[in-house]
Amino acid sequence: MASLTLWNKNEEYKFFKKTLEIASPEQLFYITEDGKYVAYWPKGYRGKKSTLQSRNSFIGSYTEKWVKELLQPVAEELGTYVMQDVVCEEIGLNKTSPADVAIVKTPERLQKPENILLIVEVKMSIVWNWEYIPETHEIKCIGDYKTHQGNPGLLRSDTMLKAIGKSINIRVSGFKASGIPIIIIGNTPITKTYYKKVDFLKKSGVIQGFYSVNPKPLDTENHSNNIKRTPEGGFLRIDNPKELYDNLVVLLKSNMEFFSSMISKIELGKIVEKANREDSYEKKAEKFLKLLRGTKS
Repeated sequence: MASLTLWNKNEEYKFFKKTLEIASPEQLFYITEDGKYVAYWPKGYRGKKSTLQSRNSFIGSYTEKWVKELLQPVAEELGTYVMQDVVCEEIGLNKTSPADVAIVKTPERLQKPENILLIVEVKMSIVWNWEYIPETHEIKCIGDYKTHQGNPGLLRSDTMLKAIGKSINIRVSGFKASGIPIIIIGNTPITKTYYKKVDFLKKSGVIQGFYSVNPKPLDTENHSNNIKRTPEGGFLRIDNPKELYDNLVVLLKSNMEFFSSMISKIELGKIVEKANREDSYEKKAEKFLKLLRGTKS
C-alpha cells in the first residue's frame, strides 16, 4: 500500500502533461484577455470570460481510471476485481449511467447484483489553478482553489446532488441493491451546508461515505476548510493509502443491509415482536427485513 499515491499537485500536473498529448491547450485551459492560459479564472479577474466544458470529459475519464488503479491492491488482496463503467440493469445501472468504478467478484462489465461488492462514484476535478505557457510548453501551479473563482469537485452543490441522486436511484431500484455499499470518491472537502446531510446519508444507509483522497487540497497548513471528517463520518479525508484500505476492507467484509420504510408505530412494533422470536441476532435481522419488506417468510 505504501507505493500508492493519493491525489496531489503532481497528479494534476501529470493529468495536464498527459492530456496535452491528445488535446489542445484550448480544450483544457481558459484564455484570459492578456493571452494567458489558466485552469481557472483567477480571483480578481475582471476580463471577458467563456465557459469551458471540454475539459470535463478528459478529467472524468482520467480520474475514473486513476481511482480504479488506486483500488486495485484492495481488490487483489481480497481476490476480487476492479472494473470501470459497470452495468447492472436490475439495480439501475444502465449503459448511459453505469457505475464509474466497482469492486466485483467477476471481471466483466455486465454484472449481476450478487457479484457487485462495492459501487464507487468518482467526483474529482482539477483542484489547483494552473498556467500553461505555449512558447515553452511549461505547466506551473499558480495557487490553490482559494485563489481562483471555481468551485472544484465536492465543493460544487450540483456535483453533490448528482452523487446523491444517483445513489438514491440505485437504492430505490429494488431489494437486490440493498446489500451493496456505495461510496463517493472526490478530491476536495465539502461545504459546511452538506456536513449534516452527508452524516444523515451515512446513518440512514443511503451512502456509506464521501471520501476525499486529497490530503492537502490547500497550500495553507491546517486551514479550517480542510476538515478531516464530519461528526458522524459521512465525509472523511483520506490521509494515507492504508487509511483508505482499512475503510474499504470494513465495507467489503461487513454483511450490511440497507432498509427503509414508513409505516405506523403499531405495525413496526408487531414486526419487531415477531422478529424477536428468532433464536439468533442474524435470524432476528433476516426476519425483521422480510416482514418489513412484506416478503413471505
